[in-house]
Amino acid sequence: MVMEGSENMIWCSVRCIIEFRDLSTFEERVTLWRASSLGDAIELAEAEAREYATGLDGRYAGMAQAYGPIDGEPGHGVEVFSLMRSSSLDAAAYLSRFFDTGTEQQQS
Repeated sequence: MVMEGSENMIWCSVRCIIEFRDLSTFEERVTLWRASSLGDAIELAEAEAREYATGLDGRYAGMAQAYGPIDGEPGHGVEVFSLMRSSSLDAAAYLSRFFDTGTEQQQS
C-alpha cells in the first residue's frame, strides 16, 4: 500500500457499517481517504472501522462501499459518495423504505 505523500495519490470516500452489540444499532459512516487506489482506500477504511467499532463495544459489519477518485481536492460541495439503486417505488415510498423507516436515531 502506498502511503501519504507519494505520487499519484487520489481522494476516495468509503462507507462502512458498524454494529453496536448492546444497542441493536447500526451506524453508516462515510470517511475520506487519500490513497493510491480505491482498493487501498478500502483497506485503510476497514482498518479504521474495526478500531472505531472496538472502542465503542461494536464491530465492523464487514461491508465497505467506495467512491472515487474524487475530482481534485475536496472542498465545498464536492461529491464524496454516490450510490445509485434501481427501484419501481415512487419518491415517498423509496424514502420510507430505505431512509426514513422510523428506526433512525436522528433529529428533525
